[in-house]
Amino acid sequence: MFPIGMAERTRGSEPPLSPQVVEEGGEEEEEELSGGEESDLRTPSGRGSLLTRRGITLRVLLKDSLVEPGDGVLSIHYLGKKFVGDLLNDGKIRWVETGQIFNSPSAWATHCKRLVNPAKKSGCGWASVRYRGQKLVQYKTSWLHKYQPSADMSLVSEGEDDEMGDEEEEEGKTAVPTDDKNRKNKPELHDISLVPRRGDRERIPVRYCTLGTRDAARDPHTLVELSAFSAINRFQPFNVAVSSNVLLLMDFHCHLTTSEVVGYLGGRWDTNTQLLTVLRAFPCRTRLADRDSASAVEEEICQNLFMRGLSLVGWYHSHPRGPALPSLQDIDSQMDHQLRLQGSSNGFQPCLGIICGPYYHGNQGVASTITPFWVVPPPEQRPNDYGIPVAVEVTYVQDNFLTSDVLNEMMLLVDFYRAAPDLVQFHQFWCPDTTMMDKIKGSLSGHAPKDQAYSQILEHVYNQLINTH
Repeated sequence: MFPIGMAERTRGSEPPLSPQVVEEGGEEEEEELSGGEESDLRTPSGRGSLLTRRGITLRVLLKDSLVEPGDGVLSIHYLGKKFVGDLLNDGKIRWVETGQIFNSPSAWATHCKRLVNPAKKSGCGWASVRYRGQKLVQYKTSWLHKYQPSADMSLVSEGEDDEMGDEEEEEGKTAVPTDDKNRKNKPELHDISLVPRRGDRERIPVRYCTLGTRDAARDPHTLVELSAFSAINRFQPFNVAVSSNVLLLMDFHCHLTTSEVVGYLGGRWDTNTQLLTVLRAFPCRTRLADRDSASAVEEEICQNLFMRGLSLVGWYHSHPRGPALPSLQDIDSQMDHQLRLQGSSNGFQPCLGIICGPYYHGNQGVASTITPFWVVPPPEQRPNDYGIPVAVEVTYVQDNFLTSDVLNEMMLLVDFYRAAPDLVQFHQFWCPDTTMMDKIKGSLSGHAPKDQAYSQILEHVYNQLINTH
């Protein structure tokens, strides 16, 4: 079994590929002009002449100091994936994961989005790529306001509204009126018990490529952004299906306390179809530092797995207030677990790691962020590097009903944390119009079974939680 204490070890980074220039982007690429055409658009009268939307490139923004070159200053967020790029002095973009060079935002955005969604035809580059967190299209608009304030904005911005609208649709979001967006962007007051205290340090995730060789002086709690299998020129070596009841029980467990929790995942591994099916979560009802009870809890979980005819297929833990990304310590733990499971049978068996972030204020809405991940070992020629944490594509399977097993486990968790000093105060507010109880209900509703009677069953559990205070 896995040690509940979560001691860790790890490895690292693949050598960067030799830079290659990628030119793609479909029809949108025509909007990105070459340096010569860009110069032709500026007449001897200088900026007083109209520079059309097509003529405003990254080179223009760099030349006029609206943006500056730098490592990791560009990013794309698309369908839950994040891509990071360096802005070069010549206005080109280098994708940090592979070292590939792209001539324009459109080329880079199209390439990245096609990795996630092969049917994607264009990248909507200026609306998709962000410079230091802000969309590039806003810097283009700033250039126009600064240097051509008298220009007809409906002409110079031609097509930009379509680009923005398309991007909102791709991200699965509904366009929000400007007033509503401004309201949503205003900071909100949150319950003081879950806001990081003065002693807490906000952990800013780092890119894997910045880690290099293992360093004992590095903070083991450093968070690391996930890579995609495609970014390291690999295919995901197995498929994963996760039951909705697994997510529900795991999310419930992680919501109960402001401290980190851990649990195991039971399921089956089919060597013929290369499918890992996660069918049951087994929360550890113990404190991470409580070594005395750890072995007894693990033995009980072992017996439960055996009685149900399941195998150990992974583990989960929470980052209560932080992003659901692995730390260096988590990467080492995951690598250890993968090696142990692989050594327990005659052939390869994957081990899935899941991180749940219930109370991170960077989450969208009330739902927890749930991150499945795996670790690719470092290359043989660089054994002292850290393992490479990669995002795992998962199929979520909706269960027909809430099983008595899961319901019983939820009640045992309520009893275990009932008198705990770090039990979440569910009557307090998560945000001005949402209590902690509303939040947990909202998050768990995303894992609802098909049978709608589950809500009445869970209401009993929720009442037990309220009565703990």
